[in-house]
Amino acid sequence: QVQLVESGGGLVQAGGSLRLSCVASGRTFSSYVMAWFRQAPGKEREFVATVSRNGGYTLYADSVKGRFTISRDNAENTVYLQMNSLKPRDTAIYYCAANDYIWTTPQSYDVWGQGTQVTVSS
Repeated sequence: QVQLVESGGGLVQAGGSLRLSCVASGRTFSSYVMAWFRQAPGKEREFVATVSRNGGYTLYADSVKGRFTISRDNAENTVYLQMNSLKPRDTAIYYCAANDYIWTTPQSYDVWGQGTQVTVSS
């Protein structure tokens, strides 16, 4: 089983950028599909982006397409989420997750990090 630890969250003004990191330990990182989800207060957890095992395939939610970029460094056991042109509605706790297959539903994932808070002020 892999363990995941996110970092990089914080407070940023609208239009700004943040880069989230998720470091994995345990089972071989490169054997996992990795994903980012987010959950705003009072809302359900939602899919943000996912990346295949070798990084060659990515998929994004429509709400972040063109603004966010997911990438991974298998040598560093890390997946990243570069977030540009941030908007107040991006405010949420961001979680990374690991799975054997590419899924966009949170119910399909059973390995999660603890989350990192992102707050975008207007």
